[in-house]
Amino acid sequence: MVKLQFFEPKDLSELNYNLDEIQAQYSSLPKQALEKIEARNQNDDFFAYPITIFYNEKVAGFCVLDFGDDKLQMTDNSDAVLLRSLSINPDFQGKGIGKSAMIAMDDFVKQHDKDCNEIVLSVNERNDLAFQIYLKQGYVYNGKKIDGRSGPQFVMSKILD
Repeated sequence: MVKLQFFEPKDLSELNYNLDEIQAQYSSLPKQALEKIEARNQNDDFFAYPITIFYNEKVAGFCVLDFGDDKLQMTDNSDAVLLRSLSINPDFQGKGIGKSAMIAMDDFVKQHDKDCNEIVLSVNERNDLAFQIYLKQGYVYNGKKIDGRSGPQFVMSKILD
């Protein structure tokens, strides 16, 4: 069973995994994402929340829910959240954990921010596997692209009901 929880420092040792060369192009590692959040916090930007993904009570992955202004390059909706840095530990890949985490994400977001009504994300245009997973989970590509660290990114969104 997949469960999402706000990151706690005790999770860090189990989030110290590496992604293969291809996946590393598309997602920050948990440690990198946590360093970016800490840097933002130093500037009084407390809008990014790290999330630990659990599978059968074991730490299996990580993502960030960002309620800051970065999302506004992808949506005009100030009540949206930006999903970033989603990764699954390679030891846990192939078990449907990423898909299950995406399903759990909707309820997790609604539970912790009643005003949030949309999740936005960007996926590298070369990362067709992730693109297809997001489509199957109800995300829509509206034709918008942005520049990312590894090239053009498709902007996708999902309206929360």
